[in-house]
Amino acid sequence: MQLFKVDGMRCGHCIKAITDVIKTADAQAQVEVDLASAEVRVDSILDATQLGALISKAGYAAHLQ
Repeated sequence: MQLFKVDGMRCGHCIKAITDVIKTADAQAQVEVDLASAEVRVDSILDATQLGALISKAGYAAHLQ
């Protein structure tokens, strides 16, 4: 499981955008988003670099924790 601190998440649209971009690349990924702590936890076959790039593609800055 990878844990990212993500800048700029504020609402349900943010959660959907991040979840959708990850699930498009790995349909079996488990994505948990916590807006209060600005954290995204991902259990995926993709590595941290790939996941960070996907979160960036969705428009958010991701920092591996």
